[in-house]
Amino acid sequence: MISTQDWADTRRLWDYHQMGHAPKPCSVAIGLGSHDLEVADAAVDYRERALELGVPSSAMLVEPRARNTGENIHFSRELLQEADVDVSSVLLISKPYEERRAYATARKLWPDVEIVSASGPMTLDAYVDSIGDARLVIDMLVGALQRLSVYPEQGFMISQHIPDDVTEAYERLCRHGFTSRLLPDAPSHARSQKRR
Repeated sequence: MISTQDWADTRRLWDYHQMGHAPKPCSVAIGLGSHDLEVADAAVDYRERALELGVPSSAMLVEPRARNTGENIHFSRELLQEADVDVSSVLLISKPYEERRAYATARKLWPDVEIVSASGPMTLDAYVDSIGDARLVIDMLVGALQRLSVYPEQGFMISQHIPDDVTEAYERLCRHGFTSRLLPDAPSHARSQKRR
């Protein structure tokens, strides 16, 4: 049973994970691979708009090797360099709850470009409906927040401030058992990043 408090805490994490960046024209757009077909749909929408604006389909590159966000950024950057594409800004297209993680990863691996991190417009309720498993969605949000806390220490992304209310919501959700997506060998707390 998911309590009213659990839902309030989940919404707090959902809101924090989203960057609030408005999509805008950038040198390139990168659709980050995902189990979530909404990411593919959003990437296709941006592709269709680019084609309408006269971007040739030959300018659409596919990077098939990545297995995680860091590899998405690394391999995409390599592919663009090989294609001699001048990049000053990147639009990252991700799952709604992965906007902040994608941004932090890209800022670490590609610090010299402007990063815009966005996703298809979707509410938490609609996202839960699309996945069909509320508990899994909460677990994913909790796991994503843990990664924002521990990955900077491992050199995978930049540090970001995690507000106290977000940390407290995260810790309550952990205590209530929403832990299936936590990294097993990492601290389950978000305290290490909250004051940075």
